[in-house]
Amino acid sequence: MAKLHDMFTQARRAQSGGSLGFVGKSKPMTKPRAAALVIELPTFDEGSAESAIKAGADGLLFTWDGKDNSSLDALKKAIDSAKTGGENVVCGLNITSNWEKLERENLEHLKELGVNYIILPMQAPARLLALQVKELEVVISVPMQEGDMYPLFIRNLTAFDNIAAVRLDFSLTAEAGAMTIEDVLHYRAVREAVRFPALLNVQENISEDDAYTIVTLGVQAVILKASGTDTATKNQITALRELLEKVHHDEKDTPSLSSKA
Repeated sequence: MAKLHDMFTQARRAQSGGSLGFVGKSKPMTKPRAAALVIELPTFDEGSAESAIKAGADGLLFTWDGKDNSSLDALKKAIDSAKTGGENVVCGLNITSNWEKLERENLEHLKELGVNYIILPMQAPARLLALQVKELEVVISVPMQEGDMYPLFIRNLTAFDNIAAVRLDFSLTAEAGAMTIEDVLHYRAVREAVRFPALLNVQENISEDDAYTIVTLGVQAVILKASGTDTATKNQITALRELLEKVHHDEKDTPSLSSKA
């Protein structure tokens, strides 16, 4: 199943509350949001993973250097813990190095651990795009570079059928809300070129103006890096989720701010 696609679409739909069965756990009602919310965790910590999902995150993103296979046992425990907080949680793994050592067996193992998608940079071996593993999707990290030709260059990613989405690795300023139309056009040119569903990094404590600017980029999910204590992260998740709900409400009433899929 396309877990990422499900996460993107469910975020924009209201879901009613209720109970699962006669004695099941109650499900809280969720409001539609402008984008899904993914929390990037610095470690494979079970408590932090479960806490983030219970606080309202739609998915988690972990980081692995591709070298220490022994640490993957902790990854499985973190993913299993997260699923106790929400059965539909989508978990990704950002692989930061040692890509040349990755083989099909490695990817199969990651899927067995509960990883739904992996993020690879542009420097990763192209052969990895051909190693199709059922229920393990591939996301490509796309950096922002200067130059009028860059959008034309990056558009060639659309030739690869096995890419499920892109992570727009943009360094947006803390005052994204102050960006001009011309500023946004540089980012939008790359966004339109790749055409895949997109995830975008955001900083904590973004303002309402920042959120409106993010909407103009047409992304399907935002990635917030966890920082500080679990309590601090929970507060950040709550604040950002509420902001995404508000922006979605305003977006429906303002066609000019509608994002494209």
